Amino acid sequence: MTDSIALAVSALALAVSATTAWLTLFRRGTVRMTQPTTIFFGPDTPRFGERDANPKIYLRTLLFATSKRGRIIESMHVSLFRSETQQNFNIWVYGETSKLVRGSGLFVGETGVAANHHFLTPDDGSHFKWLAGHYQLSVYARLVGDKAHKLLFSQALEVTPSLAGQLDKPGIGLYFDWGPDSSRYLPHIEQRPTMHDHEQFIETLDLTSRAGR
Repeated sequence: MTDSIALAVSALALAVSATTAWLTLFRRGTVRMTQPTTIFFGPDTPRFGERDANPKIYLRTLLFATSKRGRIIESMHVSLFRSETQQNFNIWVYGETSKLVRGSGLFVGETGVAANHHFLTPDDGSHFKWLAGHYQLSVYARLVGDKAHKLLFSQALEVTPSLAGQLDKPGIGLYFDWGPDSSRYLPHIEQRPTMHDHEQFIETLDLTSRAGR
């Protein structure tokens, strides 16, 4: 009887150890994203010598890993659909107001990384216009070791003709703020002031461009 109890305890301890090892050492897990409290559609601050600003999508969110070992994000991008039109915002910059960096090789642990994320169009997408219509916004991440991009977040948003008309004006941005009572994003237009994070963002892109030459 004593031997049976000792054997059972040993087997249970072995099972616990194996489970712990799998959770901490072997389980890869994935990366998930919390729902952004605000989403921005509008222009970025123009670079020196440019008259028109590239279209930009901004959001703030928490990225977290579902495993203790964490995961590494190689890249992130936003895919935006309007009717039959698709536009990728593949220039990714993230960080806090005082320090924005070009996105690449971001480690995400189980406790998460909260940051501002800015997504801009490539040079050939600079003529993208914010027209009225139904939009589907999707945020993707490419994780090290995965063959395909992972969909982190998807949200339908509506831009009315009135809102689209105001977006044609310089320095005007459209914000979608999450309403907890209505459980939907509430849009409003704002005149965007010149902010330090925009200046830092431009500086980051310029430094990255020079480094790649």
